[in-house]
Amino acid sequence: MDKSSPILLFDSGVGGLTVYDALREVLPGAPVIYAADLAGLPYGTKTEAQIAARVAGLLGRMAERWQPRLACIACNTASTIALGMVRDVLEIPVVGTVPAIKPAAAMTQTGTIGLVGTEATIRQRYVDDLETEFAAGKRLLRIAAPGLVQAAEAKLRGGPVDPALIADVRDRLQALAGDERIDTLVLACTHFPLLAEELGHAFGPDVRQVDGAAGIARRIAHLIEGQNLTPSPGPNRFVVTGPLAGAIGLEAALAARGFGAAQAF
Repeated sequence: MDKSSPILLFDSGVGGLTVYDALREVLPGAPVIYAADLAGLPYGTKTEAQIAARVAGLLGRMAERWQPRLACIACNTASTIALGMVRDVLEIPVVGTVPAIKPAAAMTQTGTIGLVGTEATIRQRYVDDLETEFAAGKRLLRIAAPGLVQAAEAKLRGGPVDPALIADVRDRLQALAGDERIDTLVLACTHFPLLAEELGHAFGPDVRQVDGAAGIARRIAHLIEGQNLTPSPGPNRFVVTGPLAGAIGLEAALAARGFGAAQAF
């Protein structure tokens, strides 16, 4: 394998940058191509068939063009629906992103866990299976919060976050919990850790937030352990589907993470 072969991170938008941030902690010099499917955003409102076909098709084309050493679907919705299909298509390791139910179940003291995701993610059998396997005896409360995806996208572009949007998430989860106290919040969308500060203010210091970014980064590092890695001679690449105008406002966030200007796929 070429020493300069990149790691391909794929997401519907900028949420996967939370995975990229964690990856830089363990593999600071690794060459990365980040692909944001802005033309397909949001995924959470699409059908399973639409998501599976789109993600597998795009990743197949991207892998053919860039010859990555590994691909990561840095998107919970895409992973819970399309991971198996993508692994069938690609001939390289593929790492998915799934809701961090296992660590949340180990962490909770009250036994009541909140899970916030997209509409598509929270209805998946994959999530049911994670709950059965790792959270038996716990109470897992799921709600869809599609508005948080757009809020995170806007925040990374320097826009404000509507406090009412965050309060609505808190209020809907607390209504499901009733008299029980949620002490752990699973952020089942890679966009949502970008709103960790706002969620922390709304839920209070006694509610711990859990996401899978650090675990995904460790998994990637393990899978490519021992491989020769040559850092990119220039900045890492940030690529978008659709018009480049979709990346307007991201310049500062990308530069801070070592990316060059956005490019079109």
